[in-house]
Amino acid sequence: MGVLDSWHKEECCQWSAFSLEVADLGSSQLGPSFPAWLQSQVDIWLMDISSTVIVDRLPDCNNLLEGQLPQCFGVMDIGFLMLSNNRFSGNFPSFLKRLRQLKSLDLSHNSFSGRLPLWIGELAELRFLGLNHNTFSGEIPPTISNLSHLRHLNLAGNGLSGAIPWHMSNITAMIGMDKSNYENELFFDGYLGTFHTLDFSSAVIKGRELNYSSGIWDLVSIDLSFNQLTGVIPEEIAALDALINLNLSWNQLSGKIPNKIGALQALESLDLSRSMLSGGIPSSLSDITYLSYLDLSDNNLTERIPSGRQLDTLYTQQPSMYSGNSGLCGFPLPISCPGKNATRKDDQKRNEHSFEPMTFYFGLALGFILCLWVVFCILLFKKAWRTAYFCMVDKTYDQMYVFSVLTWKSWARK
Repeated sequence: MGVLDSWHKEECCQWSAFSLEVADLGSSQLGPSFPAWLQSQVDIWLMDISSTVIVDRLPDCNNLLEGQLPQCFGVMDIGFLMLSNNRFSGNFPSFLKRLRQLKSLDLSHNSFSGRLPLWIGELAELRFLGLNHNTFSGEIPPTISNLSHLRHLNLAGNGLSGAIPWHMSNITAMIGMDKSNYENELFFDGYLGTFHTLDFSSAVIKGRELNYSSGIWDLVSIDLSFNQLTGVIPEEIAALDALINLNLSWNQLSGKIPNKIGALQALESLDLSRSMLSGGIPSSLSDITYLSYLDLSDNNLTERIPSGRQLDTLYTQQPSMYSGNSGLCGFPLPISCPGKNATRKDDQKRNEHSFEPMTFYFGLALGFILCLWVVFCILLFKKAWRTAYFCMVDKTYDQMYVFSVLTWKSWARK
């Protein structure tokens, strides 16, 4: 520990009359100033001073903590730091760089601002990162992909811009993993029981905001919604096959949806709505067995909608999932696809329409042939009809012959 850290520790410890390892103080109305007695603690491993009050919904509440975070946090060996739903402000706390054992950080629903630092990728033990609903700006640090243990990333509701980082496949905790092994690794020394009693965090999944306690660790999730992100969706995101929730909505993303997105076999909720995505919908989406929520609305998607039992079922439950894409066509939409982009059902309809005139002409020809056969059979077996028929033919022949001869002589005289 450096000289500065030693000084901070001495300054903080002068208030300490007791020592805490777990501070479960959620919704305890500690505000508005940060309690001095809590700053004096240096042995806290789990600190929850979050609030169940959402600041945006109750702006007059004066029991919430506000201002900048005390620097005393930097001398603690905190593993779990939950500060959501308060009024903390300032830049991303610099003292967090020293918390190399930090496993969970929840700063959501506060007023933090500025850019996210590159050194955030050095918090190698981080499993949960909730920075949603602040006013962070700038690009998402590319080093965030160095957090190989990360299972829950929530940066929604900020002012982040630039592209989604590449090398997402480096986050190996989001690639097929045994949950039981993960829990044994994460919850030790009795902390699992503590988390079962906490309202740990919230997450937007399947279009709804849900509160989670220890179950948040089972929700492998990436939420980058409500930002100003540009560029394409990285192809590597399809390697994160343990993802349950992927929300990239309300951004300015362009390009095509990755063709291999169907490799996300654990995916239950996918929201790519309200962006600028183009091209067709990958047919591999119909291969995601557990997918129960899909929203692709308000993009620039074109071409026919791929068929598949899963996609057809989702449409009956959520008819707005394709709305706002004027270039989409085919079943289940009422817009038929022209030319080569036509679906099999469109082809069927066109074949039915083209078959109608063919049926008419075929019936006409068949009727004519049948009439001829009827007349032939009657003449063959009825002698009286046969005699009358040939007399009529001879008489007609004579009349035509006389008419033609007289007409020819008349023209010859002229």
